[in-house]
Amino acid sequence: MRARLRALGRDDTGSSAVEFVLVGTLLTVLTLAALQLGLAIYVRNVAHDAAVEGAHIAALADTTLADGAERTRQILHRTVGAAFGADVTAQAETVDGRDSVVVRVAGTLPLIGLLGVAGGLEVSAHAPRESLD
Repeated sequence: MRARLRALGRDDTGSSAVEFVLVGTLLTVLTLAALQLGLAIYVRNVAHDAAVEGAHIAALADTTLADGAERTRQILHRTVGAAFGADVTAQAETVDGRDSVVVRVAGTLPLIGLLGVAGGLEVSAHAPRESLD
């Protein structure tokens, strides 16, 4: 009986199929993780660019803060989609002694697709306010 068990222990028949499954699973997980990281970076960059655009719109002399916030929402809805629940605020502040507009975007940090931590992603942008004086 011992000799038979030793012979079975030395036999590597079928081991390549097991190795393929193990290595294939690892490579698939690594590939999906890299893609998810790319998506998270893309969403963060889009949110920041939308905030910058909204701040520039809101800082114009003939527009309001609501116009800048709405422009930011439009860009986010068009590029990331409605699934990205973003909270957009625009307010007037003084930055370095100058009147400025600050647009803040708080949204979902994507962990699996666009699903993730609500409020885990926050970006802001500011622009100096124009005046006709």
